[in-house]
Amino acid sequence: MTPYIGIIGGSGLYQMEGLTIREERTIETPYGPPSDAFRLGELGGVPVAFLARHGRHHAISPSEINFRANMWALKSLGVEQIVSVSAVGSMKEAIQPGHLVLIDQFIDRTQSRPSTFFHDGIVGHVSFADPICGTLAARLADAATSVPTTVHRGGTYVCIEGPMFSSRAESRLYRSWNVDVIGMTNYQEAKLAREAEICFATIALATDYDCWHQSEADVDAASVVAVIQQNVRHAQHLIRAALPSLPRKRDCACAAALRHAFMRPLSEATPAAHARLRPILQPYVAG
Repeated sequence: MTPYIGIIGGSGLYQMEGLTIREERTIETPYGPPSDAFRLGELGGVPVAFLARHGRHHAISPSEINFRANMWALKSLGVEQIVSVSAVGSMKEAIQPGHLVLIDQFIDRTQSRPSTFFHDGIVGHVSFADPICGTLAARLADAATSVPTTVHRGGTYVCIEGPMFSSRAESRLYRSWNVDVIGMTNYQEAKLAREAEICFATIALATDYDCWHQSEADVDAASVVAVIQQNVRHAQHLIRAALPSLPRKRDCACAAALRHAFMRPLSEATPAAHARLRPILQPYVAG
């Protein structure tokens, strides 16, 4: 069965509880190797492809993740919807460690990451005003009532380069922007998913208050890991609850994000660009 749902596991989520694995598949891409082999199977009867973003042994730094390879591979597998799980720091008092946040906006503060498929012979200008698929996010929000923790609906995720955590001055600056959480990975995933016409939603797992909160201990890896274990259980619960309601046939804008993205005919793009982007451009290229 084609795995039309992709699950990307972040820090602490290296395997999906309840996933019946039928196959582990290594995929070669024009951008190099993805983070890990894809575990293909069924979760509650729904065909799923699972990928550990940092590798199953957490050996890949946020800045070293091959985001284009990950998204290209998921597209080539037939994935149409992605639920991405990401550990984050909370930038607001109301979002306590242990809470989940269903993100709806992003701010990018990374510096050195390729974040588009459209380069070297082909240019695509894709709308990204609303980075999260509204339909997918709504299904997750509906399922959130069954999760035994607070789930915040909507929030802005500021993405930093990492792997180092923020300075106190940076943390206070981001707070002044009224962001909700801070993380290191999801912006590139959201952009590339949109370019690949894949629906995308983020479940952010709040693990700490970053370093802006002076009455709390400064963030470190040990304190994050302690909260992640509980958060991962809640995220898996939410995903399992939402999967049966995800539409098999899409009618959202994500499914046709490239329809008006090109200023010149695709027939004029270079053969190399066509070969590189075959899974993504296929609906728009004759023959």
